[in-house]
Amino acid sequence: MGADEIAEKTSCYAPSDDVVARDIDGDILIVPIAAGIGDAEEELYGLNPTARAVWDRLDGKATLQKIIDELSSEYEGPSGRIAEDIHGLIGELLKRRLVVKKSSVPSSA
Repeated sequence: MGADEIAEKTSCYAPSDDVVARDIDGDILIVPIAAGIGDAEEELYGLNPTARAVWDRLDGKATLQKIIDELSSEYEGPSGRIAEDIHGLIGELLKRRLVVKKSSVPSSA
């Protein structure tokens, strides 16, 4: 999967095997452990509370749409904006190879 991969609503994502995530005083710190992962200028990645809520749901089984639905009901705000923010986050995590696509479920037509 390339750096220009786009997050898909019917796909399931999980943290890459090439990163380690640690909870330090309530903050998630992501550390790449393989060469070529992340951004050469940044060695550690921190997630804000909203991004952490997404990260905590990336189990390789929940579709991105399910995560969007859960967080839309949990947080106040327009669901379209929440979906847009989550897509942006997953897209950035994919680009930096901090998460990987595990599977896709067929979308109902």
